[in-house]
Amino acid sequence: MTEPDICPCASGKKFADCCGPYLSGAALPPTAEALMRSRYSAFATGAIDYLEETLLPGTRDDFDRKSAADWAASSEWTGLQVRHAEKGKEGDDEGYVEFVALFRQEGTDKVHHETGHFKRQDGRWYYVDGTMGTRPRTVEKVGRNDPCPCGSGKKYKKCCGAAA
Repeated sequence: MTEPDICPCASGKKFADCCGPYLSGAALPPTAEALMRSRYSAFATGAIDYLEETLLPGTRDDFDRKSAADWAASSEWTGLQVRHAEKGKEGDDEGYVEFVALFRQEGTDKVHHETGHFKRQDGRWYYVDGTMGTRPRTVEKVGRNDPCPCGSGKKYKKCCGAAA
């Protein structure tokens, strides 16, 4: 594994102070976003064992180690953009992180846009699966007689729903 000075995950921190401890097994990522960032760093540094170990147990059967290693080795990992994180904090057991992984293959710039699904099991975050692009967001409908979501304490129909 090649250890860079600056962390590939685009945090701006030194690798040793960011994803390095996760990839070495010295620490566990505390959030779904930290796990996602460390998985990007694993691709960038060729830490294929880490990629497999951070898959949710029971989902590892279809992990293609050779394909992952080939993709990691044949790519120059040029950046990571975290677009949105939903849940996945230290008190959560599930989370979603939308990200864009930037890389170059054979001189061509490429983009991998995904919303990753993560779960915490036995105190450790794991990658479950992902949806290409943005995960559709769900919006709960507010009934006319429900409390207004703005927090006023009034019924929706007498508050924000009055103009609707």
